[in-house]
Amino acid sequence: MKEGNIILTPILQANGEIKNRPTLILREMPKYQDFLICAISTQLKQYIPNFDEIISPNDDDF
Repeated sequence: MKEGNIILTPILQANGEIKNRPTLILREMPKYQDFLICAISTQLKQYIPNFDEIISPNDDDF
């Protein structure tokens, strides 16, 4: 695994269920080789303003 890879990660859901969810590896953290990740979702109905980032194929940096 390396920075920029998209992987499936087991994540605890609000209902207590653990589901594999897509995540982006942002950075491998030094010393312990832990990963800083970002969750990925297509569910725009759950968008939180000033927190979530919506990425579109029309974005210049997509």
